[in-house]
Amino acid sequence: MMTAEVPAKKSLSWLAILPLFIFLGLAGLFYSLLSTEGRDTSALPSALLNKPAPNLIVPELRGLEVDGNQVPGMGADTFTDKISVVNVFASWCIPCRQEHPQIIQMGEMDGVQIVGINHRDQRTNALGFLDELGNPYDVVGVDRQGRASIEWGVYGVPETFLVDGKGVIFYKHIGPISQKQLEEIFVPLLEQKLAEAS
Repeated sequence: MMTAEVPAKKSLSWLAILPLFIFLGLAGLFYSLLSTEGRDTSALPSALLNKPAPNLIVPELRGLEVDGNQVPGMGADTFTDKISVVNVFASWCIPCRQEHPQIIQMGEMDGVQIVGINHRDQRTNALGFLDELGNPYDVVGVDRQGRASIEWGVYGVPETFLVDGKGVIFYKHIGPISQKQLEEIFVPLLEQKLAEAS
């Protein structure tokens, strides 16, 4: 009877630690999938890349004016014959503040239209944000419920898309744009599209 109990105890102790090995294996797998080392997570693939930008009507941000004229919302002709930077932003988004100087710099490029999608924001807060930091946007659509952002495949705020003169999305960036990314990625891509269009 003694010899019969020993193998039973060994098999039971092995089964007791088996869940630990399974957990450690799964944890290692998840860590390797989530690890960002050596990967640029700001340029994740998008189902919309190399496809037409969503053709949406998104209302204007009432009260946002340039030279006394209301800045328009997004419409059917927003991307017609224009190289565009589409920036999804919100006043409550701290990284949006960090990248705002880079959005302004792109807005100073000749031939580049800056389109803003104001994501799940309050009108007065959005106006205050742009009054404080400056308004680089030629077009601002108010996406109060987040539906337009869903159509654009937005993961979070901020996100930025580049759209060519035919209305086709050719680049997507997730997260705030750094000065280095502006100089090394955005400006060269925009200059290339501007040269192709001229």
